[in-house]
Amino acid sequence: MFRTIIAAAGLAAMLAAPAMAQAPLKTAVDGTFAPHAFPNLQGGGVQGFNIDLAQEIAKRLGRPIEITSTQFSGIIPALNAGTYDFIMAPVTVTRERAESLLFAEGYLDTDFRLVTRRGDAPITDLATLRDKVVSVNRGSAYESWAKSMEAQVGWKVEAFGTQTDAVQAVIAGRAVANITAETVAAFAVRNNPQIKLDYLHKTGLVWATPARNGDTAMRGLLENAIECIKKDGTMAKIYEKWFGIAPRPDSAAVTIFPGSGVPGMAGYDATPREPRC
Repeated sequence: MFRTIIAAAGLAAMLAAPAMAQAPLKTAVDGTFAPHAFPNLQGGGVQGFNIDLAQEIAKRLGRPIEITSTQFSGIIPALNAGTYDFIMAPVTVTRERAESLLFAEGYLDTDFRLVTRRGDAPITDLATLRDKVVSVNRGSAYESWAKSMEAQVGWKVEAFGTQTDAVQAVIAGRAVANITAETVAAFAVRNNPQIKLDYLHKTGLVWATPARNGDTAMRGLLENAIECIKKDGTMAKIYEKWFGIAPRPDSAAVTIFPGSGVPGMAGYDATPREPRC
């Protein structure tokens, strides 16, 4: 585990803010989840889409921020224990998670993608993976989905502590496919000629930033900051920087949703609001 403290607001803004506002925001990412958060080998610390987004949120709130890089499986328990103010690692909003976390609105669509070895036959039907091993990042939504499909598909799910290890299992032949986010899969394939993009599973779900259940004040701050980041085009710029393409006009990356939270999920507040930017 390592931690980097990022001064997200300019000196003038920090001097102008009330003293209590200077307490650093505390958040966490899985630092092996490229291109969302991964080691910066030249400058040290971590870099990626979610690091830039965390910095931008802190900038909009006039606060410094501490970003801890750790395994995903421990991040949600640490949030609930009070270690973090919110989670900056991509968290898929599911009905189960919405019951125990308080989400701001979605900032990215999340679809699942299988990664396989280059040269292997393409997967057009999950039934062909019966009795085969698939790898996932432990504690992720991909692990939950893959395990929920074990009886139907007949595959064997092996979970790894990091996404990097899950991909390496495919390269080494320990697994026939890795199941992860489409954005993560695309980045991994672009940087590793040994693997390729394969089967796409559309989910209709989003990634969003959760605070502790009941922490409506923090959720409100996150909601407003994220909407402002979308409104002035900054979210689209960060998206293009890390994914190499512009977000779709109807995607969560550019859509400001009504109310607060994720529509249709527990914790959603439909009260009309306008972002205060």
